Amino acid sequence: MESRMRLALLLSACLLALPASASETRIPAEALAAAGELRERALADTTGHALVESLTTEIGPRLAGSEADARAVEWAKARFAELGYDRVWTEPVTFPKWERRSESARVLGAHAQPLVITALGGSPGGTVEAEIVRFSDYAALEAAPAGSLVGKIAFVDYRMARTRDGSGYDAAGPVRSRGPSVASSKGAIGYLMRSVGTSPHRVANTGMTRFAEGVAPIPAAAMSLPDADQLGRLLQRGPVQVRLALDVGFNGEYTSQNVIGEITGSELPDEYVVLANHLDSWDLGTGAIDDASGVGITLAAGHLIGQMPQRPKRSIRVIAFANEEQGLIGARQYVERHAADIGKHVIAAESDFGAGRIYGFSSNAPEYAQAAVRQVAEALAPLGIEHLPGQGGPGPDLIPLAQAGGTWAWLGQDGTHYFDLHHNADDTLDKVDPDDIAQNVAAYAVFAYLTAQAEGGFGSAAKDHASD
Repeated sequence: MESRMRLALLLSACLLALPASASETRIPAEALAAAGELRERALADTTGHALVESLTTEIGPRLAGSEADARAVEWAKARFAELGYDRVWTEPVTFPKWERRSESARVLGAHAQPLVITALGGSPGGTVEAEIVRFSDYAALEAAPAGSLVGKIAFVDYRMARTRDGSGYDAAGPVRSRGPSVASSKGAIGYLMRSVGTSPHRVANTGMTRFAEGVAPIPAAAMSLPDADQLGRLLQRGPVQVRLALDVGFNGEYTSQNVIGEITGSELPDEYVVLANHLDSWDLGTGAIDDASGVGITLAAGHLIGQMPQRPKRSIRVIAFANEEQGLIGARQYVERHAADIGKHVIAAESDFGAGRIYGFSSNAPEYAQAAVRQVAEALAPLGIEHLPGQGGPGPDLIPLAQAGGTWAWLGQDGTHYFDLHHNADDTLDKVDPDDIAQNVAAYAVFAYLTAQAEGGFGSAAKDHASD
């Protein structure tokens, strides 16, 4: 899951405008009854967890542009077909290819010792040796005088807060995404940071960083939280010299694929309820919670709807996006390709916040569709899910669709422990609870089926950017 909270919270406050001619959207009673049966069947089904196990075991880590990326695409195509989807296809996604080969860091001098680090995605390679300058947070780094870091390695020691909804990520994100660029602009030759994460283990969290135009890229890495603490203690004893050595960097372009499966609607096949996930992962763990869980949850939900005696009125479109981790690239290119059809994407929800149980539900649908949203919420309530109007936002890969005018729904997962695993080597299958996955599958299946059966729309319409 890449940086998302600020945009998500902003978008969650913006309801789509109410068309003057719109009538109230409702869900028929017979659909609600069928959804109850679907919910119970999903809770007893093991398809979701089996898919997570398969992807993490047979493919493993799936860094965008790697050999495993290509195998993951073939895996997804095969799984969609095996699960009975009516249509399966791919759409190309091209991006710069970033590679990790080796990385290390070491304190030099009287207290010489290794540091556990990992290069940030987008970092260049290189070896630097320099004195550390510590900053408590991103704002302190920004406030450093011009030229004050010439020949130094900047160290930003910001502690991320643990939260259920992941909001701590919003404050921590700029340390990784923009910190190296700011440090370089002030003369730094290297960058270290306390990982954006909450794990007490000696694992470092990677993630993407970008350098502003005209700013020289510098080697940039994140440290495990225990190593950041260690470096802080050493700095209390006096100046610290560190050698940072990264063999990483961009290496040409690569074309991956968005993989799409569809359960074709019986009455309105050209209108879609979208369930999204992303197929790629970072390379340190096996991408179990980020985002093999989302893949398993959404593919299983569509599969269970496809097993019902009758196809839903609208199509269920499940999208496994390419290269979410390095900038929502598959999602952005999907929206560019489907710009003329935004209104056909009736409503969309993404699973990309791990494998925790879903506790909340909301949608930015307009007022005329909120009665149907409440009906969905009532059908989700037996799963322990509360209707929380005004909370949440689109998943990361749905931000481009939402910005283009698509309506989203939020099925909020408990992320209390998500950032113990996010983008680090501990993101492995043993952290995924099968019962929690089944609850997620049931929620996504109920949501998708009921919105596909709704009488009336949810407000998706392409925005006229010329009038913005």
